Amino acid sequence: MTRIIADISVSLDGFVAGPDPDPDNGLGAGGEALHTWAFSDDPDDRRILREATARSGAVVLGRRLFDVVDGPKGWNDDSGYGAGEVGKPAFVVVTSTPPESVRLTDLDWTFVTSGLPDAVAAARERAEAASSQRGEELDVVIMGGGATIGSALDAGLVDVLTLHLAPVVLGAGTPLFTGGTRRTLVRRSVTATSTATHLTYDLV
Repeated sequence: MTRIIADISVSLDGFVAGPDPDPDNGLGAGGEALHTWAFSDDPDDRRILREATARSGAVVLGRRLFDVVDGPKGWNDDSGYGAGEVGKPAFVVVTSTPPESVRLTDLDWTFVTSGLPDAVAAARERAEAASSQRGEELDVVIMGGGATIGSALDAGLVDVLTLHLAPVVLGAGTPLFTGGTRRTLVRRSVTATSTATHLTYDLV
């Protein structure tokens, strides 16, 4: 069964980006510390990244995050999705206005203008098609940003929440949780490394 997984790195004080993010510095001031684990040599960090991205049949992201990863200082061969651990899943972007062009033309982009639920539905179709082609179950990953994941949680679209809790206090920035709908979580796994505490919850 295709699961919808929200997966994001977060600071100890609940921020998914530092202050003043922009297309040239999408994680904001100090925010790069949130993703130290993704470039770590720790075997548990590498395993978690490899296993998560290997099951990615399609990836959902918001327009602001797209503008960062597709921008001039965004993804490249060394820092793209999965940091070299995975192939190239389909990417579905939630936006009111699709861009006129994309820089990363080697990736499979779909732009959905009718809202997040439709974007998740489109991603599920892509993930299910990829599952059939590969002969294994693949998931939809909502990778962010924070507002997109928050909206997906509020709308009840998420089956699994994975947080990579970085040992940093940013003090300000983009919060992951801003109120919203109360949800019950069931902890499924915890893995602690020198760079992050990886937490996985089922939503019920």
